[in-house]
Amino acid sequence: MGAGHHHGHARGAPAGGTSHALTAVGEGTAAHGYRGQLRIALSITVAITLAELSGGLLADSLALIADAAHMATDALGLAMALIAIHFAARPATGRRTFGYARAEILAALANCLLLLGVGGYVVFEAVERIITPTSTSGGLTVVFALVGLVGNMVSLTLLMRGRQQSINVRAAFLEVAADALGSVAVLVSAAVILTTGWRTADPVASLAIALMIVPRTVRLLRETVNVLLEAAPEGVDMAQVRAHILALPGVEDVHDLHAWTITSGMPVLSAHVVVSTAALSDPGHEKMLHELQGCLGEHFDVAHCTFQLEPGGHAEHEAGLCR
Repeated sequence: MGAGHHHGHARGAPAGGTSHALTAVGEGTAAHGYRGQLRIALSITVAITLAELSGGLLADSLALIADAAHMATDALGLAMALIAIHFAARPATGRRTFGYARAEILAALANCLLLLGVGGYVVFEAVERIITPTSTSGGLTVVFALVGLVGNMVSLTLLMRGRQQSINVRAAFLEVAADALGSVAVLVSAAVILTTGWRTADPVASLAIALMIVPRTVRLLRETVNVLLEAAPEGVDMAQVRAHILALPGVEDVHDLHAWTITSGMPVLSAHVVVSTAALSDPGHEKMLHELQGCLGEHFDVAHCTFQLEPGGHAEHEAGLCR
């Protein structure tokens, strides 16, 4: 993660105590500021779904029906994203010390599973129609695909900025992007039917839609699972973090060094730092905490840092394995 990004201030205590810096949970989540855009995108997606479903039935177009089914799934995904943001904004409690911030990640996971299910369904139907082609009205398909494409482009514009800041918004953006590509595929298939009469173009376009959905979804799923497994935040090299801490004057060792992500925009780090006796004195203690926080704040984007300062040999009295 880049240097110079916002980070909290650390407070600490000697061995046995904790130091921490906590950014606002809930309203501080990256997706919170994009609720309005998500609501508009949801409304547009529902409208397009109904239009494409009607058009697909009228034109007997699998590509249009498949895109409508995908749009319906995306509408559900957008709704879940909004619900997750609502829960994530709830304050922390004694039982849930980070509040419901992780709800955004769970919503992204659910969206991925839904997308994979829709992709599998479209592939199955497309193969069946390639084997047994059906009659499709190219003219009606063009009209309803254009409606879908225009609506999707509006939604993409609304979510463009948020996709860089929130995995939840990114999931929604990818869904809408896949919808837009699907609308283009439907338009191409309709143009082929109108100009050549080749009806198999419709299921071929459906298959193309599925192939556009699945790879992006797998990448997003991998990122989501990494958060749930509490892997180190992307871009944070733990070996470099350890090296920076050890390079500070007065630091003798570091163990139990962990970094993970609560939700998008909320990476956290904790460490037990073995320091010299002078660093544990009253003035030295505060100075060491400032240096640790300054080091991580300058080189790594970590919003929540927890440090435990301890004398040499203290790790031997701690339960479990120290790393």
